[in-house]
Amino acid sequence: MFTPDDLQGRLLFAIPKKGRLHEQVLKLLSGADIQFRRSNRVDIALCSNMPIALVFLGASDIAKFVAGGNVDIGITGQDMLIEYDSQVVQLLPLGFGKCDLSVQVPISSGITSPEQLIGKRIVTSFSNVTSRFFKQLEDQKSLEDIKKDLQTPAKFQGTTKTSITHLGGSVEAACGLGLAEGIVDLVESGETMRAAKLMQICVLLSSQAVLICNPKKQDSNPLIETIRRRIKGVIDAQKFVLCNYNVHRDHLAAAKKITPGKRAPTVSPLDDDNWVAVSSMVLKKDLGATMDQLADVGAHDILVFNIENCRD
Repeated sequence: MFTPDDLQGRLLFAIPKKGRLHEQVLKLLSGADIQFRRSNRVDIALCSNMPIALVFLGASDIAKFVAGGNVDIGITGQDMLIEYDSQVVQLLPLGFGKCDLSVQVPISSGITSPEQLIGKRIVTSFSNVTSRFFKQLEDQKSLEDIKKDLQTPAKFQGTTKTSITHLGGSVEAACGLGLAEGIVDLVESGETMRAAKLMQICVLLSSQAVLICNPKKQDSNPLIETIRRRIKGVIDAQKFVLCNYNVHRDHLAAAKKITPGKRAPTVSPLDDDNWVAVSSMVLKKDLGATMDQLADVGAHDILVFNIENCRD
């Protein structure tokens, strides 16, 4: 059991203890060289190479704890920040855990727009966002304006004609059980939605995992920026590969246009004064086409290497 003395002088970093973000966050921390060992059934782990204590929490609790200053930084979904009105600083979008919070109805219902659900029964785990959405829909605001408003965390005040019922899990079963005419739930691949014979009729907001911190803590501890840079380096490394090749000086200008790198390619002389070696970061998704184009302009000995980590 940890005591407050064990955490003294350590940055408190909240990460998901389970669920859709957990495994990806662990891989991210490993790539950022944040070393720790977690004991079974213990939700705090001390890092061995940095003054950090990892706190394993539910995704919704991370949003609340960071906003409240109970922990310094955390990783959770943007959907949680908006649902729980969490006033935090979003330091870095992480590019995984992407999903949409959407209104869904039974395929056989004949309902094609959210306006048709006004005054009916909705079941959701996101009762705050859902209440905000349907209240504005009842007030005849445009969908475009409502979606823009939902991007900002806020706490719902008031009542709705539409019945909004909170359910902690298995929301997709509500319509089949006769508990609701529609639901508001997260959609990733859509497999669960289709299995429940539901269809999406409106996306309220899109979400992804994000690194967050308490506004009052952002500038108080330089370790926060160190962690942000390390994590960004891992994310960038996943997007790029290092491409090395040799090219005749006559074709160097054309080759550099194909591989401009993040800032500029590194050009080194070879024993043959007419040739140079070039090293440049290339987007992984464009790698095949880039290698083809390099070969077309006369590049030779084209080699590609994975990047484990990097810094701007």
